[in-house]
Amino acid sequence: MTDNPIALFDAAVAHTDGVIAAVRPEQLADPSPCAGWTVRDVINHLVTGNLLFTAIVAGTPPPDRSRDHLGDDPVAAFRDSINGLSDAFAKHDVLSGTYATPIGEGSGTLLVHMRFNELMVHGWDVAKATGQSTDFDPDLVAAAMAGFEAVSFLPRGEGKPFGDARPTPADATAADRLAAFLGREV
Repeated sequence: MTDNPIALFDAAVAHTDGVIAAVRPEQLADPSPCAGWTVRDVINHLVTGNLLFTAIVAGTPPPDRSRDHLGDDPVAAFRDSINGLSDAFAKHDVLSGTYATPIGEGSGTLLVHMRFNELMVHGWDVAKATGQSTDFDPDLVAAAMAGFEAVSFLPRGEGKPFGDARPTPADATAADRLAAFLGREV
């Protein structure tokens, strides 16, 4: 796999788009591995994050993070938000910039990696919740795992983004291992 953050992001987009496109409408209200969130909530979180990062890169006002941004077509909303974010990345030469990320000031590379990681993790959440394969591209998963392992402190615990690392069965996929590392029940 590549070290290019945009190429990693694009590959994660393609994979997660496929997962979201395979969600049946009746599955949107199903519970997800994210405590208290439905499948729709997870997809909305991804879309809202894409809109937020577009605003960060473009220097425009952020979206209302409490709002449902999916409307009647979650797939179209996801694709529109990704297209906007990809356009912002290209237009503003994101890799050469410094931005106020949700975790503090950081490089454009950090910003792109944050979206890549969100797509990988929440793509797994949606796949797991809807009975899809969690056998994601092992190179993409390895890149995400390396990013998480490089962080000196992951906010884990009640009310935090990540739970304590969980055990995984011997036959777990690479993506299952990543999810378990981040506190998901596999």
